[in-house]
Amino acid sequence: MIAENTQTQMRKGILEYCILSIISRDETYASDIIAELKKAQLLVVEGTLYPLLTRLKNNGLLTYNWVESTSGPPRKYYALSEEGRKVLEQLDKTWQELAFAVQTATGKKK
Repeated sequence: MIAENTQTQMRKGILEYCILSIISRDETYASDIIAELKKAQLLVVEGTLYPLLTRLKNNGLLTYNWVESTSGPPRKYYALSEEGRKVLEQLDKTWQELAFAVQTATGKKK
C-alpha cells in the first residue's frame, strides 16, 4: 500500500510536465494528449485531464483554438503560451537535475 501511494504521488508530480511537453510539440486535442500519456504508460482519464488543462490555461500557460470538425462539434486545440514555454524550460531543467540527483542517490546512474 505504501509503494502504491508513493507511485501515485510521483505520477501526479510529473503529469503537468508531461502534458506541457506534449502540447509544446504542436497544437493538440485533448484526446491526443490522453493517447500520448497512455503510450507512455501514464494512464489518465478525461476527468483528470480537463480540470488540469483548465488550470494550466487559467495560469496563463496554455492558449486554445476552436477548430471545426468534419465529424461532430468543433474541437478545442491547446498550444503553449509564451509563459508556458518559459515554464516548460524551467521544468526541463528541474527534471534533469532531479533525474541526476535520484540516479546519483540510488547508485543507478546510466
